[in-house]
Amino acid sequence: MALARLRKGDNVVVISGKDKGKKGKILRLLSDDDKVVVEGVNLIKRHLRPTPKNPQGGILEREAPIFASKVMPVDPKSGKGTRIRVGKDDKGHKIRVGTSGEEIVAPKAG
Repeated sequence: MALARLRKGDNVVVISGKDKGKKGKILRLLSDDDKVVVEGVNLIKRHLRPTPKNPQGGILEREAPIFASKVMPVDPKSGKGTRIRVGKDDKGHKIRVGTSGEEIVAPKAG
């Protein structure tokens, strides 16, 4: 259940694998597989044959899912990967807080 700390639209950094150190925004969460799709990370080449809709065909580069345990949210203060803990704001609502104490703002829905 590593996805509880991540939200769609979060800025994350890859901490292991061939794309280690790359930063990007989460495009999709695949909760059944415990994976995420990150913008510009884990690019694969998809070979497309010509169709009436796409008469040219060709090779398309797109992002493939990566395990959620390989990414960490980016701390807004330091710009590095951080662990998430749950804190409370002044109204008593739960918020996500990085190790620097800075709130990690949830992206707007939609």
